[in-house]
Amino acid sequence: MVEGIKNSNFSCLIFIMKLKIPPVLVFVIFGGLMFLLAEFLPFGYFDFFGRRYLILALLFLAIVISCYALIQFYLAKTTSNPKDLSRASFLVTNGIYKYSRNPMYLGLLLLLLAWGLYLGNAFNVLLAAGFVSYMNTFQIKPEEVALTSLFGKEYKQYCILVRRWF
Repeated sequence: MVEGIKNSNFSCLIFIMKLKIPPVLVFVIFGGLMFLLAEFLPFGYFDFFGRRYLILALLFLAIVISCYALIQFYLAKTTSNPKDLSRASFLVTNGIYKYSRNPMYLGLLLLLLAWGLYLGNAFNVLLAAGFVSYMNTFQIKPEEVALTSLFGKEYKQYCILVRRWF
């Protein structure tokens, strides 16, 4: 009976996750909000020596982290689609996943931070924090429930050992 309830809850969760906004679209929405904030907020502009180098460093890190994470999923022959976790066949815990449970989302956050620096409005940090909050609440936590249902103790142990973002 417990197994039937567990499978039913997992099926329900998979259905709910299919209704969610894809993470890349969430990234684009927050990036657009950052642009609007920088464009229409009459204060908060900043500039500092080395800003361009910091932007480039964040872009480089975002690309390296995201590509490395995607390559690891490809090599493990498992899905990287967060909306189709039922196809996850392998729990990737090595490489970049030893340091972050969500390196692809971390890559998106780094891109948003670079974008915010490029736009030069200090209040964009609040939108980057909003992105993290949204992703934690509406994307990552449901994924963690689904992955716990799929991989059980192994995933719970992984969550204890590795931080969610970095």
